[in-house]
Amino acid sequence: MATVPAFQAAAAMLNPPTDEETLTMYSPGDDIAKGIEDYINKHPLALELRSMPEYSESRPHMKIPESQRSHNLTGGTLMGPGRVVVPPFAWNEKGGKSIVTISYLGPDLCGHPGIVHGGFLATMLDEGLARCCFAALPNKIGMTANLNINYRAPALAGAYVVLRATTTKVEGRKAWVEGRIETLVGEGEKPVVLAEATALFIEPRQAAVSTSIQGLRNALTGVQTMARVYPV
Repeated sequence: MATVPAFQAAAAMLNPPTDEETLTMYSPGDDIAKGIEDYINKHPLALELRSMPEYSESRPHMKIPESQRSHNLTGGTLMGPGRVVVPPFAWNEKGGKSIVTISYLGPDLCGHPGIVHGGFLATMLDEGLARCCFAALPNKIGMTANLNINYRAPALAGAYVVLRATTTKVEGRKAWVEGRIETLVGEGEKPVVLAEATALFIEPRQAAVSTSIQGLRNALTGVQTMARVYPV
């Protein structure tokens, strides 16, 4: 029956998996993905962040209901072989203070040959800075009001990158965040900063009631045009 998938989608939206659960929801589909997964899991930065109790580890894109991923830009369209090969890992500091993510960017994300498209880096910064501050907002969601980016160096495709962001100020429904994307390097090596950004996020006035109602309505009616609210 058509109503069954709709109700399943509604349940997934209203009851997303926990951070811990997202870590068990992905399995590499081929040797390339497995190699990338293993490299990130064993990297000194990942091990360091896992040892810090103030950070919670997750794979945010796995919170998007499976039925909705094909309609999501970063959780579906740009995810997979040749693109964002494995779902990025994220470490959020309690209270929406900061975030660190590790991603692998494949060769099919290029603008110029061998160089990741600047628009994709902008998308990463938009989502990453948003996820950084959401826990600091009253109802844990927000919309991008302003995003300023400075590109510092070419981002080579087929490489690992780190996104770091910090919430610099929160006033009611507004949060200001700054961050950067840099290369993932070994211990003692200095990363190359690829892009830097500052942003302002604002929580919608009716966020307390609109989030659950709109999520349920979209799931039950099959409407795919959702407000840009990122999982946290």
